[in-house]
Amino acid sequence: MNSLEASIRNTKSRGEVNALRQDGKVPAIVYGGTEENQKVSLSKKHVKNLINQENFLSNIISLNIDGNSIRVLPREVSYDTLSDEPIHIDFLRIVKGTKIIIEIPVKFINNEKSPGLKRGGVLNIVRRKVELKCATENVPNELVVDLDGLEIGTSIKISSISLPENVKPTIQGRDFVVATVAAPTVFKEPEKPAEETAVEGAEGTEGAEGAEGATTEAAAKEGGDKAPEGEKGKEEQKKDQKAPAEKK
Repeated sequence: MNSLEASIRNTKSRGEVNALRQDGKVPAIVYGGTEENQKVSLSKKHVKNLINQENFLSNIISLNIDGNSIRVLPREVSYDTLSDEPIHIDFLRIVKGTKIIIEIPVKFINNEKSPGLKRGGVLNIVRRKVELKCATENVPNELVVDLDGLEIGTSIKISSISLPENVKPTIQGRDFVVATVAAPTVFKEPEKPAEETAVEGAEGTEGAEGAEGATTEAAAKEGGDKAPEGEKGKEEQKKDQKAPAEKK
């Protein structure tokens, strides 16, 4: 259990609260139970260290107020809109028998022992947090899901998660899914871009034009070896015209 040192504060104005913040303190209030609300201040450095840890809002903290230790649960943290620094915290006293509604994070363990994941399956997380109704003295830090032995196609439901005594999900009447071990995703081979198809078509046209040019060139070469039909006809006509003269 984490702990924080706190001091009683008697601030009555906004100016006094701002002076505390400038001095590296975070004002806070402790409420709940039969006792009156109590104003306290905390070290900003220590508060930020705890906030940076996982699940701050679901962890019970031992708050030491001027030598007296009480158990509290952080319920809300206010932040400065520009600097994102914590500027106020609300703490709820842990009183036996009091019930609260709280969101608890889900933690998955033994990923490497899941046959489904080893074969390329994917852990599909449906709910990273589950809202629970529980007694303040039984607030779990996290809900643990053991993936050991799970195959592809397995659905992990809330009924398969062990909950502390007197702790129940706020969703009643159905066994809702928290996560599944899904089959690996199959990727379809992408189609060729239109530009590539156009380039290939252009190359085919150039090939056809080249073949046609070669045919024309071959024909011209063949024609060069033979006399044109027109010239051959003229020579035959000249021979026919000379023949009668030789008979005379």
